Amino acid sequence: MSLDISRSHTLPAALPGFQSIKRYWDNAMAISTAKLMPGEVYVTKQDEMIMTVLGSCVSACVRNPRTQVGGMNHFLLPQKGAHAVVPSIEGAAARYGNWAMEVLINEVLKFGGCKDDLEVKLFGGGKVLDSMTMDIGLRNIEFVFGFLEMEGIRVQAHDVGDRYPRKLLYFPNTGKVRVCKLQNTNQATVVRREAAYLQDIKNKPLEGEIDLF
Repeated sequence: MSLDISRSHTLPAALPGFQSIKRYWDNAMAISTAKLMPGEVYVTKQDEMIMTVLGSCVSACVRNPRTQVGGMNHFLLPQKGAHAVVPSIEGAAARYGNWAMEVLINEVLKFGGCKDDLEVKLFGGGKVLDSMTMDIGLRNIEFVFGFLEMEGIRVQAHDVGDRYPRKLLYFPNTGKVRVCKLQNTNQATVVRREAAYLQDIKNKPLEGEIDLF
């Protein structure tokens, strides 16, 4: 078990491979919370909340109601080119949708069940970066729906597109999701952060990746 010293609340132990994800005790919600940044994935079998803020990025919330194991990813770009290694929990490649989806689904299914059991909800993909030459949010949306259709996995619910960022609160234990559409100052902050992250990817590309810009 890990201890949140500042709040004196004991957090449930993270599953193997997910210990590096930032977690804290949310006093308002009275629950252990994992905060996802772009390129991260988190899966839990505990009563926890997973939160993130999305602009052009997309998050898939994937849960198996039979095992009550679920998780979320947060990816900024649709897909990386062909790869020769199996996608892993950690690593820069998780910022790409094809890797992030494979990792999330595989980790949930490690605890039992099959793809037919999965409950999937999709969020994000807002057109918040007007300065970009392509609509990255739309590309992410088209990718993730196409990926799930190819895998034969049904999407139960979604809130994607439009022009605003979203704050997402996901409760894998029950499958409930709360979405807050951000305005004004919050929106500007998300746009700046996402633009900086995209620039960092362009400046430090993965070996052999396809240039999407």
